[in-house]
Amino acid sequence: MPEQLFQFLVTGITVGSLYALVGLGFALIYNASDVVNFAQGEFVMLGAMTAIGLLAAGWPLVLAAMAATLLTVLVGLLLERFAIEPAWGASVVATIIITIGAAIFLRGVALLLWGKDFHAMPPFSGDAPIHLGSATLLPQSLWVLGGAVVLVTLVHLFLNRTLVGKALLACSFNRAAAQLVGINVKVMLRLAYGLSAGLGAVAGILIAPITFSSYEAGIMLGLKGFSAAIVGGIGNPMGAVAGGLILGVLEALGAGLISSGYKDAIAFLFVLMVLFFEPTGLFGHKVAERV
Repeated sequence: MPEQLFQFLVTGITVGSLYALVGLGFALIYNASDVVNFAQGEFVMLGAMTAIGLLAAGWPLVLAAMAATLLTVLVGLLLERFAIEPAWGASVVATIIITIGAAIFLRGVALLLWGKDFHAMPPFSGDAPIHLGSATLLPQSLWVLGGAVVLVTLVHLFLNRTLVGKALLACSFNRAAAQLVGINVKVMLRLAYGLSAGLGAVAGILIAPITFSSYEAGIMLGLKGFSAAIVGGIGNPMGAVAGGLILGVLEALGAGLISSGYKDAIAFLFVLMVLFFEPTGLFGHKVAERV
């Protein structure tokens, strides 16, 4: 049993790293604009499907991954410019509906481009399993773990050590005050959408060799990423990362110890419990209002 638990933990951390990257994208956009972007899962799908298509056309892996990421960033910027910015000042419900509509549109475009078939990407460095004690790990899982660590570290340093990153955080605390001190809120909003789209694309490219990808692959990934952001606290980027890891481990333990058919139910049940006992998330900011 201890050997099995170690295997479940390794698997859960790998999957949780993917959820962490998607949840981080949700948190970045929410911080900049108070908008929950339900097209975040489609960024993951676009990154994976575009890279797979370019590889099939004969592109080298590195160039295909870079081009797929840049194209997805462009899609994120276009989404903000032509869908979110015109609705500036609209209600939260209206902006959520806009992002859901954008997600449906992107899935439709992907369906026209790549069809309904499942597509696979070859592993980056072979598929011979690596043995870590009693656990078995695919080489691609190390790419996922390493990529997640690097990206999360870079985002953390960007937000806390650079002037632009601090300006982005300032918009999340008080948009009006940020404008008064000369911060261009619209530029920060576009930066948040571009950065979150890039994170989603890289996550999709990293996970594509492990799981098959299709035009609707972003639906569940988007839900899990949103759940990770909720668990960690939607306004806390690093909390979203922790929430993704927690969800991944819970899924793996539920699938291994109970049944694989209940792994999604276990994860969402945990989200409901967190919302019931800690509405702001496990690592969210507590807000007090004077009445």
